[in-house]
Amino acid sequence: MIIGIPKTTEAGEHRVSLTPDVVTRLTKEGHEVVVESDAGTAAGFVDEAYVAVGASIGDAARVWSADVVCSVSYPSEAAAAQLKSGAVLLGLLQPLDRADRFPALASTGVTSIAFEAVPRTTRAQSMDVLSSQATVAGYQAVLMAAEKLDKFFPMLTTAAGTIAPSKVLILGAGVAGLMAISTARRLGAIVHAFDVRAEAAEQVESLGAKFVSVDMEQQDSSATGGYAKEVADDTQAKILAGLAKPVSEADVVISTAQIPGRPAPLLLTQQMVESMRPGAVVIDLAASTGGNCELTRADETVVHANVTIEGPTNLASMAAGDASRMYGRNALALMKLFLTEEGVNIDFDDDIIEGSVITHGGSVVHSRVKGLIDGGGN
Repeated sequence: MIIGIPKTTEAGEHRVSLTPDVVTRLTKEGHEVVVESDAGTAAGFVDEAYVAVGASIGDAARVWSADVVCSVSYPSEAAAAQLKSGAVLLGLLQPLDRADRFPALASTGVTSIAFEAVPRTTRAQSMDVLSSQATVAGYQAVLMAAEKLDKFFPMLTTAAGTIAPSKVLILGAGVAGLMAISTARRLGAIVHAFDVRAEAAEQVESLGAKFVSVDMEQQDSSATGGYAKEVADDTQAKILAGLAKPVSEADVVISTAQIPGRPAPLLLTQQMVESMRPGAVVIDLAASTGGNCELTRADETVVHANVTIEGPTNLASMAAGDASRMYGRNALALMKLFLTEEGVNIDFDDDIIEGSVITHGGSVVHSRVKGLIDGGGN
């Protein structure tokens, strides 16, 4: 099989889908790997490193016409036109956010597999790109906050007196939130965290943070693949009321709450931001789906009432080397489910394949994506 590694052309994207350590394993198994020139350079992986492990360097046309194309993101229109019928496209394809693109992709005969649709099961953990990249984002969010904040994170005792530690509030204790908690704790901050899921409290406290309790019925996320779900209006009002005081006391708020295929839940109103002290910082990791903060603008810096609100949408790319290493290992684990000595075998009896394939055989086959295309919701 010929496996293509394209160069990502999106502004600000530095990751590469497969790194040389992964390519080594693919070439040893007899696969031919073609890397677009400079595909990994921005992440610290030069062309020579790929050639040294058995890959060849080619142009975009050769890469996109491979049997299997492993991409970081959805291809451009020009790149998609070069995919051949029967090929497999693997990547972060945004099937729930941009379902409208998939009928055209299906018409090309491409089998598309989206990491966002991989089931959150124990067996699929090694393929969970969302979690690996969220780990990077949570870490980077704290570093961004520390850079923007006008004070130290840790308590310091100096000749000029004692400096109080920063107070950091994490909203959403998923993978990104838990990494943000542990990173802020390592930097010496006092950390509080909130999540609507019942199991989150124990996870938060195991990292040395204090869980913020709100007068609401906690969710059992076991039925939703570990994800939070939308709440009723009265519960939303309780959450905002319960978070008002912790937000007002925080030097930094890092929000990570997202619901797949839905706008991000509102957790910080304009009034709540105005209650924060001058110089405080908000890092909103849900900016790409509308933001948890009412004032967030994707990929922009907003200053309101002397509070800085950042809306980064691709923090994983800021640590492109390790983010790419994890991405590539996740991709390899998933490719092993359909790469055989005879070629590609898309086995819909496999729950991971069945859950993550979006288009196949000329049609959109993913039920949830079909529902979105047909206007039937999620």
